[in-house]
Amino acid sequence: MKSFWTKGRIALFVIFSVLLVDQLIKVAVKTGMYWHDSINAIGWLYDKLGIQAEPPTWFYIFFTENNGMAFGMEIVGKLFLTSFRIVAVAVIGWFLYKFVQHKMKTGFIVCVSLVLTGALGNIVDSVFYGVLFSESTSYQLASFLPEGGGYAPLFYGKVVDMFYFPIIEANWPLWMPFVGGDHFIFFSPIFNFADAAISCGIVALLLFYSKYLNEAYHEVTKKG
Repeated sequence: MKSFWTKGRIALFVIFSVLLVDQLIKVAVKTGMYWHDSINAIGWLYDKLGIQAEPPTWFYIFFTENNGMAFGMEIVGKLFLTSFRIVAVAVIGWFLYKFVQHKMKTGFIVCVSLVLTGALGNIVDSVFYGVLFSESTSYQLASFLPEGGGYAPLFYGKVVDMFYFPIIEANWPLWMPFVGGDHFIFFSPIFNFADAAISCGIVALLLFYSKYLNEAYHEVTKKG
C-alpha cells in the first residue's frame, strides 16, 4: 500500500503549516500590540500558569517592523528587495519541485521547504501588509482593512518582527580596545517565525546535507 506521506505532500505540509503559523503570529502581534511594545514572554507564561516566581528576562515579544532583510537588516531599496525575494522564492521553488521529482532525501526536502517558506512568509508582509493594515504606532493599534486604506502601496509593506532574546546583557571590560566599557547585548537581533524557518533550514542543510547539496544540484540540473 502506497504511503500517504509522499515527499511532495511532506513538502506541501511544511510549506502550508509554517506559513500559517508565521502569519497567525504576525497578525496577532500587528493587531494586538503597539509599535515597540514589549512583553516578557516567560513572565506572561508564568502568569497564565499561576507560577509565583520571578521570570527570567531573556525572551521577549517585542513588536517592531523593518523594510529590510532577515533580522531587521536594511541594505537595499524596498522595491528591489521585495522583487529579489520573489525571484529567489521562484528559484528555490523550482529546485524544490525538481528535488521532489528526483526523490531526494526527505530531510533534505524538509530543509529546502523551510527556507522556501521562510522567504515566502516575509514576502507576504512586504507585498500585502501595507494594503491590508493601518500603520502601527506607539499609541494606536493597527486595524485590518481600514476604511481609509492601508499605510503603504502594494509591494511596500513592512515585515513584522517580534522575537527578542537578550540572553546576555553586560558591559565590555574596560581593558578591551575600542569597545571597553561599552554596553552590549547578546543576542540583539529581533526576528520572526519566517526568519527562524530560514535559519533552521540553512543550518540543517549545512550540518547534515553539505555534501548532498552539491550532488543534488548536479543531479537536478543534469536531468532537467
